[in-house]
Amino acid sequence: MPSLDHEHTLLASGFRFVAGVDEAGRGPLAGPVSVAAVILPRGFSHPRLNDSKQLSEKRREALYEELTAHPDIHWHAEMVEVAEIDRINILQATWSGMRRCVQALRPKPEAALIDGKPVRDFPIHQLALVKGDSLSYSIAAASIIAKVRRDRLMLAMADRYPGYGFEIHKGYPTLAHRQALKRLGPCPEHRRSFAPVAQLELELI
Repeated sequence: MPSLDHEHTLLASGFRFVAGVDEAGRGPLAGPVSVAAVILPRGFSHPRLNDSKQLSEKRREALYEELTAHPDIHWHAEMVEVAEIDRINILQATWSGMRRCVQALRPKPEAALIDGKPVRDFPIHQLALVKGDSLSYSIAAASIIAKVRRDRLMLAMADRYPGYGFEIHKGYPTLAHRQALKRLGPCPEHRRSFAPVAQLELELI
């Protein structure tokens, strides 16, 4: 289960504000990648807060409402759109979103706990934690905010581009999504830089 152990280590080193940073949506064939950064109050604890992937949709939604309404929790979220993903690639786009999140967050964090691997050219001190969303409350909170915001956007996208099943798979490369992609062709929200979409476009030429 997550804790504030890593946050407390950084705070004890002299950093005043420590943010958890995570993303949702690196793997899908369609839609933006969602990034969030969260600063939790000292002493924060929660019996149900965990990695967003370990939670049901209903639990994620409830935690999202709780976290974003909490007066002592500071957060910022960014959507990195498909055009940017296709222009600079998904890894660079994710890193760009993470940089923008910590720079826009107020109070401005002096250090960040990041899920996964280190981010190149990060503007503040960083500590990367593999599976950090199951280790750090701050990262877990960021994972939930990023995930819920993206899922809500994909539900709206399903109304705008019917037939792809975005409301079900949220843009991930499921069999049903691949079949719909072959049947309908890519929509404006599909990532042309991703191999299955790029290959399909070549076949349609």
